[in-house]
Amino acid sequence: MNRRLLVAGCWLLTFAPASPAAAQDLDAQMRAAAAPGAVTWVGYRLPMVAGPRHMCCYDSIADAGACCGMCRLEGGSGVILSTGTTGSAPSRGSRIVLEPPTEFLVLARIENGSVTRVRTFTPDCDLDSSGATLVWLKDVRPDDSVTWLASLVARTAQDNEWTRRVADPALTGLSLQPGDRAVDTLIGFARAHAIAHLRGQALFWLAQRAGQQAVATIANAIDADPETEVKKRAVFALSQLPKDEGVPRLIDVARNNRNPEVRKQAFFWLGQSKDPRAVQFFEEILLRK
Repeated sequence: MNRRLLVAGCWLLTFAPASPAAAQDLDAQMRAAAAPGAVTWVGYRLPMVAGPRHMCCYDSIADAGACCGMCRLEGGSGVILSTGTTGSAPSRGSRIVLEPPTEFLVLARIENGSVTRVRTFTPDCDLDSSGATLVWLKDVRPDDSVTWLASLVARTAQDNEWTRRVADPALTGLSLQPGDRAVDTLIGFARAHAIAHLRGQALFWLAQRAGQQAVATIANAIDADPETEVKKRAVFALSQLPKDEGVPRLIDVARNNRNPEVRKQAFFWLGQSKDPRAVQFFEEILLRK
């Protein structure tokens, strides 16, 4: 029989009790909550940064305008994060949601004492654990979550599968947490993570938060990161900033950066912006020829 978690009502068909996470280190709490010799999903909920967001599985969406339906934790595909609203009272799976979520969920798959997958959702996504035990931790402190998620991202002696299943979604979780500590952690990874892909991902999530610290970190990556792919990812991050911040910086990169691949990327995202300042810049370039 499938164990189904209806997160909006916090109802668990299978629930393993756990003591408050504040009582001990969150990593130890997660592992202690796992059932010996079995796959266990351990989750908690936290406040989410402001803005309408819905996160559920790719394969849970019945049509292009709706999220979310039932997400299979064990067999489900990646998570889609959508912003904006589709109406004043959109349907999300089996429920009607009157307002966008203000919290999000972090779930970790633990097997043989190790975290093998991390997933993030909003509470309007119904979750199916496919028979695995689910444990819901209460009163997890945001700072403890930042520390734990950062510890997962920081592990560098791992393969691409670990990055895809654990480190990438852990970065997503960091980006959704309010507060300066989460932003500072993202900045640290964007500047100095040993894995280029994760530096690029941190830059992307920083752009979603905007702010002067984020902009400075993105600009520094374009100028100083040793990997061209990370520089290109940073240019994309500029395109995700509010237009009054991003477009002038993209124009500057397109005009002045010494790396032709980086300039090309800036031209591309300026073209996608449909901003009058970008059109004027293109006219200047064409008239010069």
